[in-house]
Amino acid sequence: MIVFNVRSTWTIYKREVMRALRTAMQSILGPVLTTMLYFVVFGAAIGGRLDSGMAGVNYGAFIVPGLLLLTLLTESTSNGSFGIYMPRFTGAIYEPLSAPVGVGETLVGFVGAAATKSLILAAIILVTATFFVDYTIIHPLYALGFILLVSASFSLFGFILGIWADSFEKLGVVPVLILVPLTFLGGTFYSIDMLPEPWRTIAMVNPVVYLVNGLRWCFYGSSDVSIGVSLAMTLVFLAICVGFIAWIFKTGWRLRT
Repeated sequence: MIVFNVRSTWTIYKREVMRALRTAMQSILGPVLTTMLYFVVFGAAIGGRLDSGMAGVNYGAFIVPGLLLLTLLTESTSNGSFGIYMPRFTGAIYEPLSAPVGVGETLVGFVGAAATKSLILAAIILVTATFFVDYTIIHPLYALGFILLVSASFSLFGFILGIWADSFEKLGVVPVLILVPLTFLGGTFYSIDMLPEPWRTIAMVNPVVYLVNGLRWCFYGSSDVSIGVSLAMTLVFLAICVGFIAWIFKTGWRLRT
């Protein structure tokens, strides 16, 4: 019989969330100010010069899902990686590893806290967006489910990154040099249909395209990619992350050495 230790999970979760609250100025205010600048530069300055909207909405509203996803990807990955890297860096990771705490409790505690911080930021950004553009969410329940799925997937990915990294430099390589460029090239500020061939076909290789369009469908009911394909791609990525983490805990790779 498998017993889930809720108290252990809550202890890890609460500690990680409280750590984020102690650095609220950096972890919350920074991303919100950055998103506000995106709305001012792209939504107001550039969007005001476009003759027509995309997906049946004005340009400022069109970029809301993309900016939301940009925050979710970068913050979920950063929170997930930093949350597990610091205990490894200080040696505190050996306490939960030696305690009667299972893999599930440890994973839910760390990843749950990372996802929670990302969801708080996502909610703040959605509220902030209302001061700049008039947007609607046609499928709110689908949007909530998709946001939760993306946040959990990339918090798991960040957890893997935090175990892999052996320096602070490596910790920032993937979010800054890989995720951000892929998000900008994934249709955050434009529709993939606007690209000429062969660039449109090349863009479809970018996995972030499917995430952006999945969230955009939840907002406006239309996208460049089928919602079924977007959901399938996200679920496959989630399954890969879970499988890899299971292997990490089974072998102790970079945890016990």
